[in-house]
Amino acid sequence: MEHFLQTPLWGEVQRALGQTVVERGGPGWRYLATLERNALGTILYAPYGPVASTAESLRAALGSLEAEARRLGAMAVRIEPVEAPFGGDPAAALRGLGLTRAPSDLQPELTWLVGLDGDEKDILGAMKSTNRNLHRNIHKKGVTVRSSDDPAELGILLRLLHATAARGRFTPQSDSYLRTVAQTLMPAGAASLWIAELEGTPIAAALVYDTADTRTYAHAAIDDAHRRLSAGIPLVVALILDAKAKGLAWVDLWGVAPADQPDHRWAGFSAFKKSFGGHEVARTGTWDLPVDKGRYAAYQGLRGLRGVLRSVARTVLSRTKALLQRG
Repeated sequence: MEHFLQTPLWGEVQRALGQTVVERGGPGWRYLATLERNALGTILYAPYGPVASTAESLRAALGSLEAEARRLGAMAVRIEPVEAPFGGDPAAALRGLGLTRAPSDLQPELTWLVGLDGDEKDILGAMKSTNRNLHRNIHKKGVTVRSSDDPAELGILLRLLHATAARGRFTPQSDSYLRTVAQTLMPAGAASLWIAELEGTPIAAALVYDTADTRTYAHAAIDDAHRRLSAGIPLVVALILDAKAKGLAWVDLWGVAPADQPDHRWAGFSAFKKSFGGHEVARTGTWDLPVDKGRYAAYQGLRGLRGVLRSVARTVLSRTKALLQRG
């Protein structure tokens, strides 16, 4: 399974965004990494990488990453390997290689995959009946679904994302970031925009990324005024069936919440994604390999201090609001 974050085209996206990109490979391994700079330090980060086929090739990839981090002056390497021979205990295997869990996961540790190895009837049959019915009958309500490979149409999704963000539901990626992604990937056939329209007016949209075998559902939003039409459901069904028609093996619906956390902020999105059939996949999470141990220890300390200060600030704000409400 090929993840778009480890493809050469994603490297082109990162270069267009002004990032320093490192791409290396050897027998049984490869990676794409970017140099991430912030106020606390510099880290060489391989999102959902490196890709390695054996324990030996994983060690070789880590050796290359460490050498590149030293060359670039980074204090650590940050990885999220999704294809490597870890055996029954990935965490123990990674710790055995000198890695430590990063302060937080950068990419989702849990994702939801829909397999496309059956025929269309099988794929639809694995979905909830509501999804199948909407797919078959939404046209009766004047809703149609189409796809576009024109970056100029990205504005449709951006408008819907802005409206969703204004309701306080999430903070989207910047317009400039998404436009750079679209302008790089869409002409290359590695991304497409899916749009649901009510009598010609867009009411839902999603941007998906394609690799040789996987389509990833990446950014999506709907028009709240037409929420009752549930246009996002037939839109996702359409992009899944299109992926099947193109010969892809998987649709990755991206991050989901743990099943035992019903109050998780992703719980609603997760129930939506799981309604299309498929299964949960647990990934290794985000891990760090310190290169400059002194600087990395200081980085961890500063992160911890910042967390404490934020917690104190939230407590003070909460108590102040309570006092003001009491009059």
